[in-house]
Amino acid sequence: MMELRQNIAKKRLYEGKTVTCFALWGYAGSDHIERLAPIKPHAIWMEGEHGNVDFGDLPNQTRACDIIGSTPILRVNQNDQGIIYRSLDLGAMGIVVPHVNNKEEAENVVEGGKFYPIGKRGSFTSRQGIGVKDYHNLANDQTMLIILIEDIIAVDNLDSILEVDNIDVFFLASGDLAQSMGFPGQNDHKEVQKVVDESLKRISAKGKISGAIGNKGNVKSLYENGVKFYLCDPRPYMAEGFQKYQDFAQKALDK
Repeated sequence: MMELRQNIAKKRLYEGKTVTCFALWGYAGSDHIERLAPIKPHAIWMEGEHGNVDFGDLPNQTRACDIIGSTPILRVNQNDQGIIYRSLDLGAMGIVVPHVNNKEEAENVVEGGKFYPIGKRGSFTSRQGIGVKDYHNLANDQTMLIILIEDIIAVDNLDSILEVDNIDVFFLASGDLAQSMGFPGQNDHKEVQKVVDESLKRISAKGKISGAIGNKGNVKSLYENGVKFYLCDPRPYMAEGFQKYQDFAQKALDK
């Protein structure tokens, strides 16, 4: 008999540790995931809302995550129970749901992501559960549910959203939040950051786990506001590295 694979990211969070999740934005192949093995990310964020990850991609991409010891997390494109549990059936161990704006929508995520007695996930064995005895009674403990707080209406409803159990991470997404506040493209606007900081503190005060996109400029502030789940966008660091290479090469050529 096989043993159910452990959700590394979820385990770390409930041990009080931080989680660093690598965003595959524009780099969606299973080979790309395998090449991340040396940096040992706790989790991989596969993009099914704004990216090209589809159901046919998930089995191999989640296998690649398993190979390198990272938790496979998929952002789906809508709060639909069928989409949520189909993604889990195909190997995802974490689901990110966008635009969760009230308590009822958060409850819908749980119903789609958890088997009875917690939710209504369709009865099927995920590729993570092949050969696992009693999978349906064990899987809920390893399933990770993340909701995006990314509209000002969600901030207004945050207290009631935080009442929903079995949501593992309440993730503040400043991009859409800025847009909903009338500041499109201005994630760093002082009014947006004020709302983000206050919301993170409210999440921590309720004993819940918060998440956000971390970078060199904000990671200290996020940590001080209680964030445990950090999403890393690699694109700025790739651009920075290439610029350093260009500068070095140009100096060498000028000699």
